[in-house]
Amino acid sequence: MRQDEFGLAAPPAGLYDFSAAIRSGIDGFGNVTDADIEQFHALGFLVIHNAIDQSAIEAGRSGIRDLILSRENDNIMYEAVVGERFHALADEERLDSVRKMMPVVPFDERLKTASEEAALLHVIGRIMGEPAALSQDQAMLKPPRIGREKPWHQDMAYFNYPSQTTIVGAWIALDEAKPENGCMMVIPGSHHDGPMPHWTRRDWQICDTDVRVGDSVAVLLPPGGCLLFHCLLHHGTPPTRSDKRRWALQFHYCPASVSRLPDSEHRLRVFGTDGVDVSC
Repeated sequence: MRQDEFGLAAPPAGLYDFSAAIRSGIDGFGNVTDADIEQFHALGFLVIHNAIDQSAIEAGRSGIRDLILSRENDNIMYEAVVGERFHALADEERLDSVRKMMPVVPFDERLKTASEEAALLHVIGRIMGEPAALSQDQAMLKPPRIGREKPWHQDMAYFNYPSQTTIVGAWIALDEAKPENGCMMVIPGSHHDGPMPHWTRRDWQICDTDVRVGDSVAVLLPPGGCLLFHCLLHHGTPPTRSDKRRWALQFHYCPASVSRLPDSEHRLRVFGTDGVDVSC
């Protein structure tokens, strides 16, 4: 297995192809048309620019910053190369060592407000055909230079809901997101392929050899941009070696009428504890 400069497992060469990129987007949630909703169902995603304004961007950054610097926050996942040193780091070093926090909404009113944005919920309700309910909330961070890859996967492989449930993710950029600092990568239309076996390799992921790399697209977002995506869409983020921070909020919404399953038995039966009758 390839290793990166830190001695960690590295993605195969060529797994992330940036030759195709989306740079434009719908100008705000209020301009999403019925044709755009149809496009979501066809492609599995929509790109919205100016989804949130500058004050909301700053509120999101401040909320994440305060949670990272809180010495009582147990929801922090830091980069492997930082390890237990994280707890002894100075504040500014801590800010650039965290890869994820989950949940965040219960602990910060600013982030809760972001998850309840009426225009966002309205568009997701149109996609689902019924009111949306928040099912998961995260801060998804790429620290400068050391931000690790999130391999190709389907979010539904992580959710204990009936497999036919349409869950929609909202990935909101708080910093500019581009290939060099780990922007989102998607494979248009891949949600139509249905559930894929997932494996414990560099993460809980789709097998690298099952990724249609030639069909992948990099989604470039300005601060305040949003990627809405289907829970079965194949997506991932490459590692970053940029000096630029890449912070984002990620909210997942399910139809309000759907209840979470009591355990992971159904999910693992569908996506496989480490693949089902296949090899990787």
